[in-house]
Amino acid sequence: MLTFISFWRAAAIVLNDLGSSAFYAGGIAEQAVGAAAPWFILGIMLFSFAVRAVYVESCSMFTRGGVYRVVKEALGGTFAKLSVSALMFDYILTGPISGVSAGQYITGLMNELMTVANQSHWLPPALLDAQHNPFQFDMNYTSAFFAAAVTIYYWWQNIKGIEESSAKAMRVMQITTVMVVILLIWGCYSVFVRGVHLPPSPIPSHLKFSNEALGFLKGRGLPVFGLFGILMAFGHSILAMSGEESLAQVNREIEHPKLRNLKRAAIVIAIYSLIFTGGATLLASMLIPDSVRVSVYGDNLIAGLAMFMVGPVFWRIAFRIFVVVVGFLILSGAINTSIIGSTGVLMRVAEDGVLTDWFRKPHIKFGTSYRIVNLVFVLQMFTIIVSKGKVITLGEAYAFGVIWSFTFNSLAMLVLRRKYHGERGWKVPPNLRIGKTEIPLGLLSVFLALLSTAIVNLFTKSVATMSGVAFAAVFFAIFTISERQNLRKHAITARQMKDHFQLEHQETVSRESVAIRPGGVMVTMRDATNPIALKWTLARTSTDEQDVVVLSVRMMGVGGPEFLSAEDQSFSEHEQMIFTKAVSVAESFGKKVSLLVVPAGDVFAALVQGANSLEVDSVISGVSTKMTAEEQAYHLGQAWEGLPEPKRQFNFYVISPNGDSKVFYIGPHAPNLRPDDVQLVHRLWLNMRRDPSVQDLHHSDIITYALTRLAGHYAREKQEILRDLRNYKAAESPGGLRLGGQILSGSGPASPTPQVSPTRPTEPSKSN
Repeated sequence: MLTFISFWRAAAIVLNDLGSSAFYAGGIAEQAVGAAAPWFILGIMLFSFAVRAVYVESCSMFTRGGVYRVVKEALGGTFAKLSVSALMFDYILTGPISGVSAGQYITGLMNELMTVANQSHWLPPALLDAQHNPFQFDMNYTSAFFAAAVTIYYWWQNIKGIEESSAKAMRVMQITTVMVVILLIWGCYSVFVRGVHLPPSPIPSHLKFSNEALGFLKGRGLPVFGLFGILMAFGHSILAMSGEESLAQVNREIEHPKLRNLKRAAIVIAIYSLIFTGGATLLASMLIPDSVRVSVYGDNLIAGLAMFMVGPVFWRIAFRIFVVVVGFLILSGAINTSIIGSTGVLMRVAEDGVLTDWFRKPHIKFGTSYRIVNLVFVLQMFTIIVSKGKVITLGEAYAFGVIWSFTFNSLAMLVLRRKYHGERGWKVPPNLRIGKTEIPLGLLSVFLALLSTAIVNLFTKSVATMSGVAFAAVFFAIFTISERQNLRKHAITARQMKDHFQLEHQETVSRESVAIRPGGVMVTMRDATNPIALKWTLARTSTDEQDVVVLSVRMMGVGGPEFLSAEDQSFSEHEQMIFTKAVSVAESFGKKVSLLVVPAGDVFAALVQGANSLEVDSVISGVSTKMTAEEQAYHLGQAWEGLPEPKRQFNFYVISPNGDSKVFYIGPHAPNLRPDDVQLVHRLWLNMRRDPSVQDLHHSDIITYALTRLAGHYAREKQEILRDLRNYKAAESPGGLRLGGQILSGSGPASPTPQVSPTRPTEPSKSN
């Protein structure tokens, strides 16, 4: 059900989350560390190149699961639950801080317009106080109200099943890019006109930490100096690169070739966020006066930047309105992304047996995981209410989840460098090799930088530490208790990650019901542990041109269970495992598949009926453990002969475990002629054309005439002709496979190509 997307669209989705921090990170950092904050924001954006490289390496190893899967593979279930608890804190706070920040921009604009209207004497007396000052909305409470309203809207959209459209994300980023270009050009021109006034250099003596920024060190009398001060400032700016986990989530939907497109997306994200977040923060420091930069525009820095450009007031206000519109689009979109991301993370945890199936129960009408969505919504609303719309409070707490999820991920990748020796498409550079030992210098450096910052944050971010630890502890307890209940219920010590599927009952198999085009490819799957046929198919098929259907036949033998109604039918665990593997393989290739369950009494009858109804060109299967490829083809051919008209031929591929293929042509087809046969037809054609009466003779005329004569003789002299054929074949060396006359075979690396047409098979179920 995934729609695989280009690296541009993947980058747009991540930037809708990551880019939102540009609207509030600079102001929060400056309130914490002083006027030197822009340099630390720039440093964070440069450091994010390295952090993103860690995510690219982890994604090249594990398509699904993100931080949770990586940490579990490396450090075990306990650390995985801790890391995902910290990550959930990050995701839960993304929505409130984005919503409140959007509210700050809108409220600030409304208050600014009130002031301008009052100066022009446009305001009615009812909007003026006793001193004739214009009415002003309370920044925090109005922002909190706005954030709550938008969160409620996206909660309901996610309950119904919102489409996370990459096209919408792309459109938002296109509009944002227009704003960024205007901001940079106009801002640089303004700096040129007024003169360059860079912020103080990022050295310890220029750092001025607020009381909140000192955290637990406040009042201790301890001096903040040297590297410790730099790490403190670095930690207070870390939220500028929040949203990196979105790259691991969107990696599932990046199209083929997945790894190359993932790296392209990472580069686009890194450069864009450096220019946008870093550039806007630096320009704001140079253009907005110190007296109002933090006190008035600390929570809506880009809006303040718009008001202090060089130029007429009208155009500055117009640009500020544009900034607010863009901010609303990207920040409110980040709320939706946070709900979708939180739901995705919790679904991965639930599939691994850490959350009980109660959380995954589909909505009775919409089919969504509404209980997980409700949990995320309640936590986000609670956060908005408790924060009272204060961006600085949310920003302080936000950094906890950001830094610790990064730290756990990099530690896990460091451990996996030693533990995991399987396929790894890419490694974080540089790597020093001494003999057979490889020292991951780049990965180790990233981990040490993140760990140092995380530890310093524990002591200097009191709000983040207390709220983050409490939140993580609650989630860790929920995960642990739920996992133990699952273990008791299922009496297992390990549980493989499984997707949940919802059967969509259909009376007949048809292209319309499965939503595929003619000329597709049908792949049979019966073993979830060895999907050779599906991997072989996806490696050779462009799903932009041909649709791939993965089919499982549910055997309903005599005396066995009857096919249940749409309300009563269940999805067997075997089918769940098969389709979980099918989806996982498709995601790893970055290609689309459709899923189909067909109940039948005979597997070969089900395959030919399904192929005919879906109008596929090829059916692809793995080698059976009970019969040879030739026997599989023979039975399939016999089933095809039993189909009612109209029926069309298709290719049947049998794939061996080593990847070799044999192809059998099911139905009427052109025979494989040996070179000697072709030469014989050609010699006959040359000799016969010497007669002037048959100058327009073709090779096909000779073959048609010979076959017609043979058919006539066979009707009169059946036994003699069969005897001659037996003698002829006995004299020949063994040729190809002979199956009656309806199937001829060949073998080789042929790959699927289009065409076929419909009949009515047994009642199917399409799985979503």
